Amino acid sequence: MFERNKIDSIEHSGMAVEISTDTGETIGGQLLVGMGRSLGQVLNGEGGFIEFEPWEGERVHIAKASLRAVKPVKTTRPESLKGRLAAMDGFDPYTILGVRKGAGLEEVKRAWHRLSMAYHPDRYAAAELPVEVTEYLSAMARRVNAAYAALEPALASKKSSGHQAAPLYRPQTRA
Repeated sequence: MFERNKIDSIEHSGMAVEISTDTGETIGGQLLVGMGRSLGQVLNGEGGFIEFEPWEGERVHIAKASLRAVKPVKTTRPESLKGRLAAMDGFDPYTILGVRKGAGLEEVKRAWHRLSMAYHPDRYAAAELPVEVTEYLSAMARRVNAAYAALEPALASKKSSGHQAAPLYRPQTRA
């Protein structure tokens, strides 16, 4: 009973593969591999079954004896977070905040507030994140704040110039 719980708690990652069986069937999907293990270790390891999740279907266990070939599928790797930050060097405050050009002050404030809450360092303070992720979140928080700082004064002055009140005091002219 306790051994079963131990097995279920192992973290798995999916490895994209095409499996050919002895019946001639080829199935694409993810081979579930324990964290830190390679495809070879899973196929050559103990146990008579592998855990497989077809692209369209539910997770199944397939007998290793029925396998004829397992071919890893080349998937495009997501670009690194540092690469994403470097790609955003063109500073466009509207794009960073996700608002249309010519958006009003209230729309810009709402977008800034939503993004600053998402990237705020306190939100992730308790989580143990990789250094690369922490740097990315910090850089995005700075970018969001810089975008708002670039737009806010111009939008605030545009808003106030449209509603200009009469002066409170007018000096009297002397004759």
